[in-house]
Amino acid sequence: MLQREEMNSRVDILVQGWVEQGLLPGAVLDITLPGGVCFQKAYGSYSDGTKRCSIHLDTLFDIASLTKVTATLPAILLLAAQGSISLDDPVQKYLLAFRHTQVNVRHLLQHASGLPAGIPYRSRHEKRPTILAEIFEKELIFQPGEEMRYSDLGMILLGTIVERIAGESLDLFVKRHIFNPLGMRDTVFNPGPELTARVAATEAVNDTFIRGEVHDENSFHLGGVSGSAGLFATADDLTRYARWWLSPEKLTIIPPWLMREATAHPVRGRGLGWEVIHDPKFVPSCGLSWPAGSYGHTGFTGTSLWIEPQRGLSVVFLTNAVHYGRNTKIRELRSILHDTVLSTVGPA
Repeated sequence: MLQREEMNSRVDILVQGWVEQGLLPGAVLDITLPGGVCFQKAYGSYSDGTKRCSIHLDTLFDIASLTKVTATLPAILLLAAQGSISLDDPVQKYLLAFRHTQVNVRHLLQHASGLPAGIPYRSRHEKRPTILAEIFEKELIFQPGEEMRYSDLGMILLGTIVERIAGESLDLFVKRHIFNPLGMRDTVFNPGPELTARVAATEAVNDTFIRGEVHDENSFHLGGVSGSAGLFATADDLTRYARWWLSPEKLTIIPPWLMREATAHPVRGRGLGWEVIHDPKFVPSCGLSWPAGSYGHTGFTGTSLWIEPQRGLSVVFLTNAVHYGRNTKIRELRSILHDTVLSTVGPA
C-alpha cells in the first residue's frame, strides 16, 4: 500500500535538495498509480541568456532519446499492425541503400543490429547533409543478434523507414496516429514560436542557450525530426503515454498484444525499443530495486520514463541537466530517485 505522505515528503526533499545543491537546474516529477497522480511537482529554473525562468508543470523539455520509444517505436508497431512492414523483414527491403542484408527491423529495435553507437561528432554549426549516407557506409561491429550495442543509427534508420512507408514525415505521422488520439497536445518536434516561452533551455553553445531547438546534433542536422531524438514534451503528456502502455486495450491504436510483445521477450536488457529488467547482469537505468518486467528509457538531456506494470506505477522525471554542461550526475540521481519511489510503494 502506498504511503503517500511519506513518498511526497521523501521525494520532494530529495529533488529539492539536488536543485539547491546545483546538481540540477530544475525538474518536473510525475508519479502515478492506478488511482491517479500521487505526486507531481515542478522545481527550479534555468537561464534563457538574459534572465532566470521558473520551471512549471507545463514546461516542455527536450526529451532526447525518449523519442525512440515515444515516437519511433509506436510508429513502427503501428505500421506492423497494418501489415505495411514486418519486424522480421530485412532493413534493405525498405531502404535499398542499406548494404547489410542480414539486419532486420527487429534487430534495429533491440539495438542488436551490429551498427555502431553513432557517427563522428560534428557541431551544430558544421554542415552535415549526408547523415543517411554515412550510416549506409558503416560496417557492422558484430553479427546481428549476437550482442547488444545501443545505437542512435539504428533508430535513425527506423524513423526513415516510417517516412518511406507512410509517405509522410515522422512528426506528422506520429502526431496524427499516436499523439492526437492520446491527447498528447504538447508533444512535438520543432516547437514553434508560440511554445518557445514554455520550453526549458538546454545547453549553452557559444554562450547562447539552446531553447526550442533540439539539443542532439544528429537530429539537428536532420532538421529536428529523427527516429533517435527531437521530441519535446511535458511530464503530463508522457504520463498519458505511460498509462496507455499500462492499459493498451482502452484505445484501438495498436493491438494490445503487439504492445505487450515489445516488453515480453527481452534480450540482453532490451525489448523492442524499451529497456526491460530481466537479468541481473544488465543493470537498468532506474537502479537495482525495480522488479523484473519493469521497462523504461532515458534521454541524454536528463529525462526518463519508467513503468512498473505489476503495480501500475509510472514515473516521469524530466530535467534539463545539460543546462550546466554535459558532465552531469543524472545517472546516479535517477537511480536514487527510483529506489526511493519504490521503497514507499508496497507489494504489488
